[in-house]
Amino acid sequence: MNVVPDTSVVVDGRVSERVADGRYEGVTVYVPEAVVGELEAQANAGYDPGWKGLEELQRLAEYADDGEIQIEYVGRRPSAAETAGAGEGDIDALIRDLAAEYGATLLTSDGVQAEVARAKGLEVDYVEPVVDTASAEPETEGLAIEEFFTENTMSLHLRAGTQPKAKRGDIGEMHYERIAEEPTSDEQMEEWATDVIETARASSDGFIELSEEGMDIVQYRDYRIAVARPPFADAVEITAVRPVAKTTIDDYAMADELKDRFTERQRGVLISGSPGAGKSTFAQAVAEYLNDNDFAVKTMEKPRDLQVGPEITQYTELGGSMENTADSLLMVRPDYTVYDEVRKTDDFETFADMRLAGVGMIGVVHATRAIDALQRLVGRVELGMIPQVVDTVVYIEAGQIHTVYDVKTEVKVPAGLTAEDLARPVILVSDTETGKPKYEIYTFNRQVVTVPLDDEGEEPSGVNQIAKQEIEREIHSVARGHVDVELQGQDRAVVYVEEDDISYVIGKGGGRISEIEDRLGIDIDVRTHAENPAPAAANGGESAGSPQGEIVEPEITARHVVIRMDEHVGETVEVRAGGDYLFTATVGRGGDVQVSRGSAIAEELEDAIDRKQQITVVPA
Repeated sequence: MNVVPDTSVVVDGRVSERVADGRYEGVTVYVPEAVVGELEAQANAGYDPGWKGLEELQRLAEYADDGEIQIEYVGRRPSAAETAGAGEGDIDALIRDLAAEYGATLLTSDGVQAEVARAKGLEVDYVEPVVDTASAEPETEGLAIEEFFTENTMSLHLRAGTQPKAKRGDIGEMHYERIAEEPTSDEQMEEWATDVIETARASSDGFIELSEEGMDIVQYRDYRIAVARPPFADAVEITAVRPVAKTTIDDYAMADELKDRFTERQRGVLISGSPGAGKSTFAQAVAEYLNDNDFAVKTMEKPRDLQVGPEITQYTELGGSMENTADSLLMVRPDYTVYDEVRKTDDFETFADMRLAGVGMIGVVHATRAIDALQRLVGRVELGMIPQVVDTVVYIEAGQIHTVYDVKTEVKVPAGLTAEDLARPVILVSDTETGKPKYEIYTFNRQVVTVPLDDEGEEPSGVNQIAKQEIEREIHSVARGHVDVELQGQDRAVVYVEEDDISYVIGKGGGRISEIEDRLGIDIDVRTHAENPAPAAANGGESAGSPQGEIVEPEITARHVVIRMDEHVGETVEVRAGGDYLFTATVGRGGDVQVSRGSAIAEELEDAIDRKQQITVVPA
């Protein structure tokens, strides 16, 4: 007798059951490679049926070694398209073809498979599927590593060859401390790691979020656990994290203001803060509040670790992409979506797409200052669209709201400039509580700049540098020698040039300098270098011999001077030559700063390169 089992009976263990009771004594079992491929895919995804099926194949191999049956693996592995179409019957069709090819009985507990096989004239042994009795079994007692967690333990850190450590305390006052004196052995780490994985598979309270070679991420109850192994890590390491506080929005300052803000209309919100500051805890409180006030709320997380109520569905990557998740959520039509965490360019673009589609979005972002969260959008989202994507920034520090910013666009002359023809769209970032402007973000000479305003909202500290740069460029366009600029207020500057250049800069009847003054909106007094009382001060107080920051090597192409900054996408940086400031720029989404050749900036940069000056980049 020959038998071809399908996936359903291999998962249920019905083949070995028949061997054990003697019904299949001496039979040849042809195991389709299509079944093996399906089980392997399920096991890799962390699904329990895949592991059960592989255990059944191991039992059949043991029966074959004992001579009770013969086992052969036949057929071919299913293609990716066939695996994707498993629910449409593609793999079942491969199994039926093998049963026909080998003249074997098809063993199945799939009713549809059985009926199709009979219709095709195959001999079928149909068995009733196993009733799942798992719900009647006692739940797992929990994780072995739970014994290390106290009421105020936020995270546990275990590594082979080191003493166990934990972060304990209140939010904002966490201490990283040893919790055992004996270093953990390799054997103990393997035991704990296996316990974490197996418990997550067996329990209805857990699942495997990610399983790759060297790294497993598990969600079990309110624990998020990362298990790292060689070759990904140099030793077995377990990091387990759980929330130590459950809050409501009323526990925070400005609760009434924020509740009104979130409910009056769908918003674009960035919740920012440093790691461990309490960002996710606040995001959970906001999600619960919105859900309780008749808003449909969903989450997008990888991994899923927000502790929200059962009415809030938590989504992760679909097909390996949050973009696919977003497409699906647009069909679900939530009022608000909590995106935890927004880190990469793809995350920001997906966040922006959903917000512009009309969904209220709450993003959780790592940032050391409130304004940094907004700056991470620069270069990833068109500048003019930022206020449509994000209108509120909430900065969390030590578990409490530290700052709330309003974000809006105005067409105005940036603070510190005076000429009306310099008016442009400006993103105005204001403190919600006081109403005072704190930052302006705008395009200046084709570069995006973020300028802090002082407490009175008057002259921005960065405008001096920008204005000086623009004046230098304008004067360099008509002067042949060295140029120094000294600013003497918002609307006045002194320019020092070579004596031979005085006539060129001023022009006939003062016409040329008047044109430059009109363009820049500033009065300029032209003098010779001999009249400069403090050359060092005219250089902005910077020493030409003290370059600081990250050293870069610009690439000169046919059209551009390119500075590669792959690790700083979206950041605003200053470019310096030999320690002297050249210009401020925002690193584009391609990871570079490009300066068009022929421009004044490019000429200064190329001149510095020719003089072998060290080119450095520092955060703006």
